[in-house]
Amino acid sequence: MADEIKYEYKTVQTVRGTGGLVISKMQKDGWELVEQAQGTFRSTLNFRRPKKPLPWLLIGTAAAVFVILAIVIGVASALSGGGEKKDESGKSMASAVEKPSATPTPTAAGSAAAEVITTQNNPEFAALLKADYCDDANLDFATRHEGQTVAFNGSIVNMTHHGDYKTRYDFLLGAGDNGPNTAVGPAFKYEDVNVIDLKLTGKKIPATVGAGDKFRFVAEVGEFNADSCLFFLHPVSTEVR
Repeated sequence: MADEIKYEYKTVQTVRGTGGLVISKMQKDGWELVEQAQGTFRSTLNFRRPKKPLPWLLIGTAAAVFVILAIVIGVASALSGGGEKKDESGKSMASAVEKPSATPTPTAAGSAAAEVITTQNNPEFAALLKADYCDDANLDFATRHEGQTVAFNGSIVNMTHHGDYKTRYDFLLGAGDNGPNTAVGPAFKYEDVNVIDLKLTGKKIPATVGAGDKFRFVAEVGEFNADSCLFFLHPVSTEVR
């Protein structure tokens, strides 16, 4: 029993026929595929790999460090305790001097951070929309621009219910007009959103939306999941095209 192998487990969801790529990548990192469940639009892959034991010497060293830190902190607190009362009388005056002004520092209008990123003003984004959905460019862009806003012409690749909800969905979006046949660009995803969360705009707002519908998406950049190759966005507005 002492030599029994202990495993760590990981579950990954894949879309658009990406299972083979994900399995290959995970196996290179030492993961073993133990189960695969095929759904209509996605597959669920379950992996495991042996846990790496933490050396006892390292554990002992860490414990010793914590003990020493506790002693040092205790001594420092005891030494500083005597001076707290002495400083108390001058505390109100110091607070009055150090308190920052309530008037905010003005910022320049039209800050670059507030600029909406498009293919016209950002060559990096233009190249991203033509790259492979698992390319490293996805992770690079998400890391540099997380929290910023992007705008692009795209379409709904597919739309599925989120869990057991009937009015909340997971949207897979692609750049361009090819809908379910999109083969180029990031696999953008809106996760767990209601249709009202899309904030539909335009001359003729549809009663329903579905795969193949074309829109001008404005969204906040989220994270890129390198395991599933999904690029998460958060809807800001969705203009009918």
